Amino acid sequence: MTKKNQMTKEETKSTIIASCAIGIFILALIATIMFGYPRYKVWQQEMDGKAEFAKAEQNRKIKIEEARANLEAEKLNAQAEIERAKGAAKAIEIENGSLTPTYIQYLWVRQQTNLNNKTIIYIPTEGNLPILEAGRNATNK
Repeated sequence: MTKKNQMTKEETKSTIIASCAIGIFILALIATIMFGYPRYKVWQQEMDGKAEFAKAEQNRKIKIEEARANLEAEKLNAQAEIERAKGAAKAIEIENGSLTPTYIQYLWVRQQTNLNNKTIIYIPTEGNLPILEAGRNATNK
């Protein structure tokens, strides 16, 4: 054999050592994966659980704050309704409890601005008073 084709003892020895080192590294990697991966999965599930718990806690806090806001809105609406009732009572008191048909018709004309997309035809009659029955349609008979 030629010198080029022959490996020296040192080269053979270093090749064997390198192969063993690679083998040991592969075995260590496999062992790490076999023992480390299940522990990683447990840790990952624990972190997922903590994240879900934190999200549920935040959603609960949001619902509580929304409920508080709704309660506050209802209280304010109730106060507004009380003030409207007081105003109506005061108006009736000022009128001395005597609502005349003319005043009722005046109030009816005033409220016509609150109608949305409804057509009301105003036909003045005696004394320029509206006919209150004219707003009825054929289905309300």
